This record gives sequence, structure tokens and C-alpha cells, in this order.
Amino acid sequence: MNLKLRNKNALICGSTQGIGKAAAILLAEEGVNVTLLARDELKLKKVLKELPNQSQKHGYLVADFSDPNMLKNKLKQTSLNFHILVNNTGGPAGGPVFDAKLEEFDIAFAQHLKCNHILTQATVPFMKDQEYGRIINIISTSVKQPLDGLGVSNTIRGAVANWSKTMANELGQYKITVNNVLPGATNTKRLNEIIVNKANKTGKTPEEISAHMKNASPAKRFAEPSEVANAIAFLASEKASFINGINIPVDGGRTKSL
Repeated sequence: MNLKLRNKNALICGSTQGIGKAAAILLAEEGVNVTLLARDELKLKKVLKELPNQSQKHGYLVADFSDPNMLKNKLKQTSLNFHILVNNTGGPAGGPVFDAKLEEFDIAFAQHLKCNHILTQATVPFMKDQEYGRIINIISTSVKQPLDGLGVSNTIRGAVANWSKTMANELGQYKITVNNVLPGATNTKRLNEIIVNKANKTGKTPEEISAHMKNASPAKRFAEPSEVANAIAFLASEKASFINGINIPVDGGRTKSL
């Protein structure tokens, strides 16, 4: 399938590892000019060298999502000619929602919803001018089915999903789509941290926790970041022009609801 993405420009957040990095590599392969965004400049430089098609206009921005104002100021100093925005950042720490401190909600809300909002406000004017915009939010299947032991994450992901649906309703008239990709258990650093945390709390081995999580999916395995990136690339393309305001789980069928 020709996704017709050549010479489009994409800003991809959290792109030094995991799903963000996989999306950056795949979109670069499709001919997209990729701008990486993360907080660690050394890692950004490393991933930048790994992007295919170095003749394209790849680059990076350094920003820490724990400080939304820093992000806003960084964007003011940047040319924001992006057709595609991939909102993606690491999830909140695990734990029961009852035990969560108020600061945990504040931090997660700032990193996920506030920064998504800042990035969207900054990039939409160019998308409107080009009559082409794709905003893709990497959230979680907890939007459809809350996950045990991820109380703060479940709460904030729901807020982001409803923000996204509202934004889709407002921007659709400008040929801008806003969609959510909901990864299930994916072979990333964050998943490994969740497995180790559960093992420490239950007394089980990481291997036992991992096997249990794999068995929760009909596929009986974890997703690879590249498999989630495939969904991101499709939503970023012209082929997805009439897909707007939806949640797409990429979880091997784990989520029980339709």
C-alpha cells in the first residue's frame, strides 16, 4: 500500500525508545521528514543517526514534558511546519488509585494532557493552511478497560481520550483528524518496569508475571513496538482521511470490549 507520505513532516514525541522510536523509523522509511522530540539530547542524537533516508530533513527538539511551560517556550523558537503530530510520553508509575498522592495526578495531567494540548495548539495552524493534519495520540487500552494496578494512568488516559474526541469534533472540518492508538502489553522498557514492579509486590518471578500477561491476549505474546508503529503510520496517511475521533487498540485481542 502506497501511504503517500513522502515529503510530509512529522513531530514525534517520546521518540528515543519504544513505540515512539519505532514510529519515527517507520515514518522515515515512508519518506516523512521526521523531527524527534524527547528530553535526552544524547539519545536524540543517537536515534537521529539511526533514521533511514538521511537525505530527508530529519531533526530533533529537546524538551521535558514535566515542565509544560518549557515545552511551550521551546516551540515558540521552532518552525512548526508539521503535517503529522504523534503525542507520546511515558506512562505514570503503577499502584492502586486509592493510594495515589494528589501530586501524582498533577504530574501525569501535565505530562499527558497539558503537553498534548500545547503541541496541538502549536501545530494546527500549519495543518489548517495545508489542509492536511494528522494528530495521533498514543494512550493505552485502559481507555476501554481499566488495568489493575495502574490507577493514575487509568484516570489520566481517560481524560486524554475525551480531550482527543472533542478535538476531533472541532478540527475535522479543516481536514485534520485526531485519533488514539491504544497499545496493549508491548515489548518496551515501561512494560519491563511494570513486570518487575508486580513481581516485587507479589513475590512471583518476572518470568511468571510475564507469562501471565502474555496469556491474557489471544495472541499469547507481547506486541513489538513496530506493530504499534504500523497503526500510527496508517493513521498518518491519506488512506485514513475519513477515520476520525476513534480509539484503535493494538493489543492482540486482549481488550474484552469491542
